[in-house]
Amino acid sequence: MNNIKRIAVFTSGGDAPGMNAAVRAVVRTAIYHDLHVYGIIGGYDGMIKGNIKRLEIGDVANIIQRGGTMLKTARSSEFMTIEGRKQAYENLVANDIDACVAIGGNGTYKGADVFGKEFDFPMVGIPGTIDNDIYGTDYTIGFDTAINTAIEAVDKIRDTADSHNRLFFVEVMGRHSGFIALHTGIGSGAGGIFIPEVNNSIEDLIHDLRKASRRQKLFNLIIVAEGNQNGDATTIAQRVKESNPEYDVRVTIIGHLQRGGSPTAMDRVLASRMGHSAVLTVLRGDGGVALGVINDKIIVTPFEDAVNKTKHLNKELLKMAEVLAM
Repeated sequence: MNNIKRIAVFTSGGDAPGMNAAVRAVVRTAIYHDLHVYGIIGGYDGMIKGNIKRLEIGDVANIIQRGGTMLKTARSSEFMTIEGRKQAYENLVANDIDACVAIGGNGTYKGADVFGKEFDFPMVGIPGTIDNDIYGTDYTIGFDTAINTAIEAVDKIRDTADSHNRLFFVEVMGRHSGFIALHTGIGSGAGGIFIPEVNNSIEDLIHDLRKASRRQKLFNLIIVAEGNQNGDATTIAQRVKESNPEYDVRVTIIGHLQRGGSPTAMDRVLASRMGHSAVLTVLRGDGGVALGVINDKIIVTPFEDAVNKTKHLNKELLKMAEVLAM
């Protein structure tokens, strides 16, 4: 590992605000340490197709404030095959690349873990996903921006909900995890939160809404993670409306707005720290690991743990959300 001279960086899976800041940090830290650094365009698909180019300091200028990813991203079914991974490895070897920094979520980590083991190739992961569902880190790159975007949208919805005495169901991203919904719900003062990890009762929600109505609380906001166990926001809203036809019910789906936009200061700093640390991790001779931040300290976790272990929601936050939703 002391002979490492060339590294590559790529982004994979869903884009997340702050990915560009991480790429910038990788490139500039690598060059500072006299390494040649390459960008793989289009994630694992680009690795298979050989879309690899040399990056210099100027290539990552003026990108720290941009959302999305300058290296583009894609999901690759071909990389799931041994033939595809073999072609990807041959392209890395052809470019004399000694190690890779992979920026992405759970699927990216799974690919990096398998690839690194198959070809004894050093892979280091950076958690870039708005879902914040990666084991081994308190926060993932993009999460803070996503919840700020969601809360800003909900604040605007609150204005019209109040004006018309309406009940709004607001759907946020989260097919398998409720981190975005939970933090958005708390931050926006929502009257209820539906997340995949908890089997909320719609009947309990209706009961709470009726209690609120008796207190002359004439409008409310309910945050729904798209993957919760009771169905999407539209389904839940319909069930509530059927039981309470007097409610003026509306549904808003924030959707991909949460993925875009300029990253917050927190995401820019987090991404910069992780990109910088990823290069140092490679230079130390570590491979097959993912970076994370725990209690504001950068740590490493084996890919196997990051992929197979579950990151749980903070139970204290769950209980607090119930209390504050009264």
